[in-house]
Amino acid sequence: MNIMERKPYLSAPRFIPALLALTVFTPSARSASLTLTGLDVLERGGFKQLAGKRVGLITNQTSVDLNGVNSVDAFYKAGNFTLAAIFAPEHGFRGTEEGGASIENSSDPVTGAPVYSLYGQNTRPSPEMLKGLDILVFDIQDIGARFYTYLTTMGYAMEEAAKAGIPFMVLDRPNPIGGVVEGPVLEPGMSFFTAYFPVPTRHGFTAGEMALFHKARAGLKLDLTVVRMEGWTRDMFFDQTGVVWINPSPNIRSVDAEVLYPGIGCFEASNVSVGRGTDVPFLWFGAPWMDSEGIAARLNKAGLAGVKFHPLRLTPSKDIYEGKACEGVKIEVTDLSSVRALDVFVHAAYWLRRYNGDDFALKSGEIRKMTGSSDFYTMLGNGRAPAEIIAAFEKNNAAFRTEAAGFRLYP
Repeated sequence: MNIMERKPYLSAPRFIPALLALTVFTPSARSASLTLTGLDVLERGGFKQLAGKRVGLITNQTSVDLNGVNSVDAFYKAGNFTLAAIFAPEHGFRGTEEGGASIENSSDPVTGAPVYSLYGQNTRPSPEMLKGLDILVFDIQDIGARFYTYLTTMGYAMEEAAKAGIPFMVLDRPNPIGGVVEGPVLEPGMSFFTAYFPVPTRHGFTAGEMALFHKARAGLKLDLTVVRMEGWTRDMFFDQTGVVWINPSPNIRSVDAEVLYPGIGCFEASNVSVGRGTDVPFLWFGAPWMDSEGIAARLNKAGLAGVKFHPLRLTPSKDIYEGKACEGVKIEVTDLSSVRALDVFVHAAYWLRRYNGDDFALKSGEIRKMTGSSDFYTMLGNGRAPAEIIAAFEKNNAAFRTEAAGFRLYP
């Protein structure tokens, strides 16, 4: 793609609600460099790959350029193609809806384009939604966990684009928790919105890499383009990129929460709160019946890298245990690069079972979706030690780690 200077903007960026916590990470102890996202690269080139086309854009509040301008506004201002439709994932176009809330279709007041929800009545773009489009473009910031639904939306849209004979473009963005792989690969035969791709729980892919992987594994006859980032490597976390931070969903508010999410998020398949309705979602877990001091002490002795644990009583204002005082454990991240979230979850679940017995309950079907395998539920129920469970995870994902190398776009 030829390089062109990025056009200056004549008006201010679209308003982003305070809830979304738009913040630019600046260098501190962790040095930040400037990563150009796929949107930045496409914009720098004058959007020439989209010239003259009717474009459908799958996006939300996380899709901003290096100036913090939302992709919808950048597309609308480009002037050399038509933004004909907008498609929104879970949490809605503005990212303010809670997880699981059904999202309705609407229209964008600035561009006039229809906004089709892909979370609610439809999780896939229908032939009617795709009618008249020349290309579908995906630009959403993922967080690196298989059960986070944004990349499932991408996969579904890729399949529908292939059926309709419409080219598909991914504007790549960082995997905010780096290229580390953790947890079991999804078992064959499982296919749910939160358990779709045959990858480990923490998959280590960017959106563009996942798109290439999915096209190959699903055998899609699809004209796929990935607009690659510049200045990103697999050892980088989001706070090292210089990319504008916007909460990817209401309860993911920091890189610390993102790196813990693939593990602590698994507690949503249990009767343990993950801190929804508190100031520290996914940095804390608790329940009214929990022996928090004993569990925190055991976790601190477990040799888990990059984290410390502190007893903390909280009262969630929503979700499970709403209005009830909960004994819990606050997780302090001391080194992002060392954190292994699934290890934390396995150890925590083991000691919850040992200290609290039948008070701690896992939902067998749901935990299978979260971890991707029946092994964890079975091994924990049989009293297997954390080290044995974690070793089984590593053995399970070994073949994937070899296969994944063929789809990586970044060192």
